[in-house]
Amino acid sequence: MQKKYFKYYISILLGAVIAIYANANEEQNLLLLIGGIMILMYGVFNLQASIPSKKEKESFVESESNNEEE
Repeated sequence: MQKKYFKYYISILLGAVIAIYANANEEQNLLLLIGGIMILMYGVFNLQASIPSKKEKESFVESESNNEEE
């Protein structure tokens, strides 16, 4: 696994743990929750951006021209 992918996976895990911890207490810490979600979304966005798009097949049908006059 490359280092940049490892960084993104760690940020996803860390952001999720922080967000769950901030939400688990009786008195929710809103700033900690927002920070955890931001770290989580940073990891998800960058990991998703590094995945190449699926190559589409060139699937088109060439229509036959009918030159018959009616």
